[in-house]
Amino acid sequence: MRLKQSSLCFEFAILPGTNYQMSFVFPVTDSDIRRSAHRQLFRDHHTAPGTLVVDELGLRHGSARADIAIVNGRLVAYEIKSERDSLHRLKNQVAAYDAIFDNITIIVGPKHERRVAQRIPRHWGIIIAQRGKLGAVRFEFQRKARMNRRIDLFAIAQLLWRTEVMGLLQSTGVSNQLLRQPRTALYRHLVSSMPAQTLKAAVRNCLRTRRNWRCPQQSFQCDGSCRPRAKL
Repeated sequence: MRLKQSSLCFEFAILPGTNYQMSFVFPVTDSDIRRSAHRQLFRDHHTAPGTLVVDELGLRHGSARADIAIVNGRLVAYEIKSERDSLHRLKNQVAAYDAIFDNITIIVGPKHERRVAQRIPRHWGIIIAQRGKLGAVRFEFQRKARMNRRIDLFAIAQLLWRTEVMGLLQSTGVSNQLLRQPRTALYRHLVSSMPAQTLKAAVRNCLRTRRNWRCPQQSFQCDGSCRPRAKL
């Protein structure tokens, strides 16, 4: 007999000659998926030279966040939708991710698998996260991410802090008067003054070498230390 109550799933097994045995199966949460993904999927990235792994990367000045971003020779993002999450923000998240990342994958609980597949673009990858028999989170790769062709260079430039965009513009020889303009104007000047691939590489380098990331202590880290920036 199998009963469900709120967010818990109760499983009962009747054993011959004994009383029933009850086991608890908890749904996979965002934090479960995040910790397991860092340990299982991104372990090599955490120790790779020139690679940054960061949680909750702000996009478009905080209007959206990438659950997990990996920055090296590309910008790669992972969105997490656990069984406790809703999908009401997914449409806006798709637009925000598509404007910035070269490759995007969604990690989703089985409950959302079918609806998510109907709502995301074909170039997004899909990974299913669910509990194994012993309770650990296991990942099943359903679809590999393909190259995103919808990138918006202005949105990529918005990943930079003001001091970073000013530094890049100074390297192009702009006047000090221009550097005093509002941040939005600086982003526009940067996009217009750099070839696309040069701009993307410059932004990735700024992210990887940034020294003062926010850095909450997190239990999923592979070596027990905080990695707010890439190893160079």
